Amino acid sequence: MNLLSIIKKELNILGIKPKKSLGQNFLVNKNVYQKIITALEIKKGDKIIEIGPGLGTLTSFLAESRAKVIAVEKDHKLVDYLKNKFANQKNVTIIEDDILRFDPKNYKLKAKSYKLVGNIPYYLTSHLLRLIFEKWPSPKIVALTLQKEVAQRIVAKPPNMSLLAVSVQYYSRPGIVDYIPRRSFYPTPDVDSAIIKLVPQEQFATYRESTESCKPKTENFFRIIRAGFSGKRKQLINSLAGGLKIKKDTIESKLKAAGIDPRRRAETLTLEEWQKITNTLPSPN
Repeated sequence: MNLLSIIKKELNILGIKPKKSLGQNFLVNKNVYQKIITALEIKKGDKIIEIGPGLGTLTSFLAESRAKVIAVEKDHKLVDYLKNKFANQKNVTIIEDDILRFDPKNYKLKAKSYKLVGNIPYYLTSHLLRLIFEKWPSPKIVALTLQKEVAQRIVAKPPNMSLLAVSVQYYSRPGIVDYIPRRSFYPTPDVDSAIIKLVPQEQFATYRESTESCKPKTENFFRIIRAGFSGKRKQLINSLAGGLKIKKDTIESKLKAAGIDPRRRAETLTLEEWQKITNTLPSPN
């Protein structure tokens, strides 16, 4: 029985009729699952958190790799199904929880002691990644399946930067592993997807550093980039002055001191240039 047939059978058992409008698309391509496994660089005994296992198809591939899997699912009906499905696999733990409320410390997960994988919707991307990088002990590797357009936005370079790109690149080194054609899902979605791999930056490698010593600088950095991207296509001098409530002449002098033309637009700046601006502009009292 091929993977599509297996997934259809499981959906039928659960009485689930997937709806494209709700983003209920199930990956049915074994080759793509293998690429996700490869991206995680799994070694025997690795601890892996899986976001939203759903029917447990990826969970099965992870379990076969001999990793220790913690699958976090918030749908109670699916949790019961998954616990049944993996009852005889000691390396799989099914947790009923919302990933936004999940606390890795409760499972003795320390910085660089685990990896993270999942298929996440666009609306959750920015919020979840900031939660992971700011509040959780830093994972060793993150491999996510996202809409192709979102993945491309994350890895963008000037002059196509965005608030999402700068935010993710501040915390990690992102790269697209491969693209996933829409026909690899059931039912077929309206867009293609991509596997993206994130390797956390070294300065956020420990829980204490990311939440204590780096916190004031990080908060100021995000305050500034949010202001910079607040006015679409506006010049930096205008968006920063308006967003930070600082006089234009002050902004102009600070930008010039950082070696940055005040007339440039936010999407043209590199991560390093945003860091220069953060070091130059005053922090709030």
